[in-house]
Amino acid sequence: MSRRGTAKKKTEKFDPICCSRVVNMLVNRMMKDGKKSLAYKIFYRAGIGIRKETKKNPVYVLRQAIGRVIPSVGVKIRRKRKKGKKGGKTYKIPVAIKIPQGILLAIRWLIEASRKRSGTSMVSQLRFELIDAASKKRGNAIRKKEQTHKMAEASRTFAHFRYRNKQKRKKR
Repeated sequence: MSRRGTAKKKTEKFDPICCSRVVNMLVNRMMKDGKKSLAYKIFYRAGIGIRKETKKNPVYVLRQAIGRVIPSVGVKIRRKRKKGKKGGKTYKIPVAIKIPQGILLAIRWLIEASRKRSGTSMVSQLRFELIDAASKKRGNAIRKKEQTHKMAEASRTFAHFRYRNKQKRKKR
């Protein structure tokens, strides 16, 4: 057992212009090769386009998009073996996702979806993905969320494995 105690959670910092933690989280996930200033430029230029197109605050649109993409249920893969034997089966067990983890997943899915979009630049790809997710309730990120929910729904029969494994561990 550790004697040092529990580590304090690091809080995300605010971004310099919008003063929002969510923007900073998005920029940190979007950044490649440590080029943070380029990632900020991409987001702020996309924000200008969002403001022209929707007449709304880009941070509000970003929060709306993240709120629509956050998954409530995910799937964890567990391996079940019999004692003394090799191999075994793998089961996809549905698990509830907490809000901080859901926000991180939503941001990651929005960035992946915007990178896969066809477009001339990352600015336009990010802009259209955020607008689609926020107002039109469509786009690749929302499709990914629905796919995850369907997978969890399909493997609902294995939900009892999650509880059964914990009980066995406690008895030992």
